This record gives sequence, C-alpha cells and structure tokens, in this order.
Amino acid sequence: SLSLCLPFTVHPYSDSLAHFFPQQLYVIMTIPSKMAGVLARQSGKPAVLEYTRDLKVPSPGAGELLVKTSAVGVNMIDTYRRSGLYPAVFPHIPGGEGTGIVLAHGEGDDLAGSFPVGSRVAFLTGGFGAYAQYVAVPAATTIVLPDSVPDDIGAALLLQGLTAHYLVTDIGRVQPGDAVLVHAGAGGTGRLISGLCRAAGATTIIATTSTPEKAEIALNAGATHVIRSDTCEDLAGEVRELTGGEGVRVAFDGVGKATFRQSLAALRRRGVLALFGNASGAVPPI
Repeated sequence: SLSLCLPFTVHPYSDSLAHFFPQQLYVIMTIPSKMAGVLARQSGKPAVLEYTRDLKVPSPGAGELLVKTSAVGVNMIDTYRRSGLYPAVFPHIPGGEGTGIVLAHGEGDDLAGSFPVGSRVAFLTGGFGAYAQYVAVPAATTIVLPDSVPDDIGAALLLQGLTAHYLVTDIGRVQPGDAVLVHAGAGGTGRLISGLCRAAGATTIIATTSTPEKAEIALNAGATHVIRSDTCEDLAGEVRELTGGEGVRVAFDGVGKATFRQSLAALRRRGVLALFGNASGAVPPI
C-alpha cells in the first residue's frame, strides 16, 4: 500500500482547527490493496448486485487519476447495463460518475499540475467502476469541483447535465419562440432540459409528470405547462391544444416504449423527436 500526505482546506467558520491551521490541514492517508464496492456478476434484476469488500483497488493507467470516491451518481443507464438491455461485460462494477479526492496519477501530460493530489473532483468513468471506494478515471472526463458545489450534487450532475446539454443544443437545437415537450419533467435530466430550453428562449415548455408534487417540481424547473400522464387520455391532443393546434418542434423522450408513439403524434410538421432513454422498455422496431 502507499501512504500519501493529502491537503484538505479547513473552512475558517466551521472548524475550530482553523485557528491553528489557517490554510490547510494535512492528513496521512493510506491506499489499501483491497476495497469495498458493488459487483454485478451477471445480467439480471437488482438481486444480481453483490456488495463485497474483496475488490482490488485499481491502478491509474496513462492519462488516468486514482480517486477515492465521496459520492456516486446512480443513473438509468446503470440499470440498462446491469439488466442486459445494453451490452456489458460481466462481472463488472457499475457506475458512470461521481465525486472524490485525487490520490494518485498515471502517466500523462501535467496531470499533477491540472489535478494535484488532494484535488476535489467530479468525474465520468466511461460507463463502469464508480460503485466502489476507489476508481481510476480518465483525466479527460474529470473536472475540479468548485467549493460551492456539494459532493452529492456534483456526483449527480455531469452525466445528466451533459446529456441535457447536447439534447437541447445539438439534437433539438432549441431556438427562441420554440414549443417543446419534455417527458418525465420532474426527473433529473427532465428538469435540466426544461431549464436549458427556457435559457435558449423556448416559450412553451410542456412537461409530463405523474403526481401533483412532481408537477410542482417541473414548473419550478422551468416548465410553462404540465400534463399529468396518470390522468391524461390523449397526450398529443393536449399538446396540440396548448400549441394552437400546431404541435411541438422538439419532443425529448427518455421514457421510451410507453410514450414513443405519443411523442411522434405531438410533433409539428418537420418536428424532431429526441429519444434518449428506455425507462419503460425499449421501443419496438418501426
């Protein structure tokens, strides 16, 4: 194992040690050879996930950082890989994103300069490995986490945030005055999509939700209208009523099988349907 001397900033208003260590507090940390984590040994339902304390701590390769995880993001795509809906090699440690502290570097151009040991970071793993105490992550998909962003928020932001960003800016290309439909508008990605659409100038942002509480969340996130999916019998009809009979220019659908046809029917002529998830199951061939 390897012992490191890690710097941790002490907040002057929340830690009495700040009187003695006004800048940094140094703590000796040892990198063990084994770690705890979650392992998916085969595809299947959640019961195939196994918590174990006998996983090998990874070594960072070229262009990688070894990070001790502080918080881990849990995403639908993790369940797709675990269930076998998306291809995956078994056994594997699930998890595509998280936050933590940099402990070591692999070979690479100035990794130590960009991410000094002790840096607090948010990261994307490329799909696997985050559900563990330690993870080797690409420096190219790692950012230094601002002090103003808590670990749990940072761990849940990158994957959904980047997804929402490319959907709104590159796929939907939302413009001022657009009308859009956002399924699961109270979810993490749905809220970010609504907010980005509002920032892009969309004037009609229709979110679908299944409860009054979720409807309030969607409205607070930027939606201008909410359609309750648990009581609505004609989604496309309600969308057209809200858009003067035209339909939306872009529909963002992460639900999949249960909403795909309705999303298509809610589009205006030459509208765009961005299908980015299968929460209700895969869409059958068209």
